[in-house]
Amino acid sequence: MNDCLFCKIAAGEIEADILYKDEQILVLKDIKPQAPVHLLVLPVEHHANLGEAAEKAPALLTALLTKCAALGLKFGGDRGYRVVANIGRDGGQTVEHLHFHLLAGRELLWPPG
Repeated sequence: MNDCLFCKIAAGEIEADILYKDEQILVLKDIKPQAPVHLLVLPVEHHANLGEAAEKAPALLTALLTKCAALGLKFGGDRGYRVVANIGRDGGQTVEHLHFHLLAGRELLWPPG
């Protein structure tokens, strides 16, 4: 996608604080963190949202959630962590490229918003 922020980051066209990258997955720090640890875990390949990825690349979702779990254990440990996917305008999605928010490092209240 020519105008997708996360595609441009994955392609190296826009700088970001990248913690991890392989052929499938990119992990970066959120620029407006909502917790001491706020990471974005996203596919390198463009998928607009969770539904699209589930239809076109379900194995990719397993890889993304496996990475979320590993990062959650690393940064949240026994205290825990939260993984969130915002879908669509009403769901709070601001970038139309599938991404999971991983939050840790403080008590996360419920309901979130």
